[in-house]
Amino acid sequence: MTRSGQEYLASLRDGREVWIDGERVRDVTRHPAFRNTAASLGRLYDLAHDSEHSAELAAGGVHRAFSVPRGHTDLVARRRAHKIWAEAAYGFLGRTPDCMAAAATAFTAAPGVFTTGGFDGADHARALHRRMAEGDLYAAFTLTNPRTSRTAAGGPRDGDDPAVRVVAEKDGGVVVRGAKMIGTAAAFADEVVVGTIEPLAPQDTEQAVSFSIPVATPGLTLLARTSYEGRARSLYDNPLSSRFDENDVLLVCDDVFVPWERVLTYRDVDAAFRMWWHTPAYVNLVHQAATRFWTKLEFLTGLAILLAKAGGTYELPPVAQAVGRMMGRVAQAKAFVLAAEVSFEQVDSGRGGVMPGREISYAQRIMAGELYPAALREVRQLAGGGIVQLPASGEDLLHPELGPLVRRFLGAPGHGAEERVKLLKLAWDALGTEFAARQEQYETLSHGAPHVYLAQQAWEGDTEACETLVRECLAGYGLPSDETAPR
Repeated sequence: MTRSGQEYLASLRDGREVWIDGERVRDVTRHPAFRNTAASLGRLYDLAHDSEHSAELAAGGVHRAFSVPRGHTDLVARRRAHKIWAEAAYGFLGRTPDCMAAAATAFTAAPGVFTTGGFDGADHARALHRRMAEGDLYAAFTLTNPRTSRTAAGGPRDGDDPAVRVVAEKDGGVVVRGAKMIGTAAAFADEVVVGTIEPLAPQDTEQAVSFSIPVATPGLTLLARTSYEGRARSLYDNPLSSRFDENDVLLVCDDVFVPWERVLTYRDVDAAFRMWWHTPAYVNLVHQAATRFWTKLEFLTGLAILLAKAGGTYELPPVAQAVGRMMGRVAQAKAFVLAAEVSFEQVDSGRGGVMPGREISYAQRIMAGELYPAALREVRQLAGGGIVQLPASGEDLLHPELGPLVRRFLGAPGHGAEERVKLLKLAWDALGTEFAARQEQYETLSHGAPHVYLAQQAWEGDTEACETLVRECLAGYGLPSDETAPR
C-alpha cells in the first residue's frame, strides 16, 4: 500500500542533519525554509494513496514507477503516472519521488551490470528497489563531484581529495569521506543514492563507490542553498517559490559508515559508470523529466495566453503568432515523450523488459535545454512591463489607503486589480525571481553540460544511416561520359 502524505511527513522527523543560513534545521516539515515544499510533496503521496488518481498512480500497492515495463502499454502507464504528479506541481518540482524510483527499477532490469570480478552488488541493487517499493520511499541522488576534486579538475593526485571516496573497510561495510554537489531535494528524501555518472580515471578506484543510505545516517550532513521558499512573502506574492522549492544541497560525508548490503558498486570505475548508462536508469530519468518538461511548457503557454487576454492583446495577429509558437513548443515536448515510448528497446534481450528509446531520449536533452529559455523570452514579451510595476505585497490591496489606489491604477478592462496583480505576480515568480533563475538553470543543465550531451548524441545517434543516405545519392551520378558531354 502506498503511504499517505502524513506518513511521509512523519518519516522526515528522523534527526537528519540539515543546515541553512548557519542554523541546524530540527524539523524540515516545520521550518519556514522547507515546510511548504514538504507539504507539497506530501500531497503527491496523498494523490497515490487515496484520490481519484490512485489507480493511475499505483498498481498492486506500489507506485507505477517501481514496475518494470514489459511493453509500450506499460511505458504509457508509467508516463501517465509521471504526468499526474508533474501537473500537481505545474512542472516546477523536478525530482519528485518517482524520479529515482524509476532509476532503481532500472537497476533490477539489468542486475548483471553490478556483478564484477571484485564485487557483486546485484542483490544489493535488487534490495534497494524492493526496499523503496515496499516502503514507498523517496530517494534523492547526488552524482556530481566538487569542482575542486582532483578527478573533476584533472589536477594533481596528491593531498586530500574532497570527492566522496572510500577511506576504510570494516567487517560490516566501508567508511566514506568527502562531498557531492547538487543533491536536489535530498533534504526531503528518505534515502540518498550517492555515485558518479561521469567517467572516472582507471586509478580513481577509491571514488568508484556507489551506495544508498538513509538521510539521517550519522556523519551525513546536508548544507542547503538559499531557500526561495523562506524568502517568499506569501502564497499570493510568490505562488510557485513558496511551495515548490525542492532546494539543492551539498552532501558532506564525515567518515560515514555504509553497510555492505547498501553498496552497489565498489572500487570499479567501469561499474560505477555503467550502472547509469548500461541499465535503463538514465533513460528512465529522462522519461520522467521529459514528461515533467512537457507539463511545464503547458503551464508557461497557459500563462502566456492569460497574460495576453488580460492585456487585451490576445486577438492581435503578432500575439496569435507568439501563442502559436508556444503551442508548437508544447507539441515538440510531447512528441519527444511519445516518440521515445514508441521507439522502445528491449533490456537484456527482453529479460529486463523494455525502456524508452535511447536516441530520442538523449535528443530530448538538447531540445529542452534550448527550448526553455526561448519559451521564457516569449512569455516575458507578452507580459510586458506590468510584471515589474507591481505592489510590493498583496497586503497593499487590503490596506485602507493603498488599496483604493492599487485598484484604481492597476486594474484593466474586464480584469480587476486583485485578479490582474495575482496573475502578474504568478508570472514574475515563473519568469523573474531568483526561483525562476534557478528553474532556468535547472532546465538548461540538469542533464549535464552541452559539450557532454551533444558529443554523446553524436556517438549514440545513427550517424551511419545519415551518412549512408548521402553516399547513396553521390553514387547515383558522376561526370558525364565523352559521348554525352555537351559540345
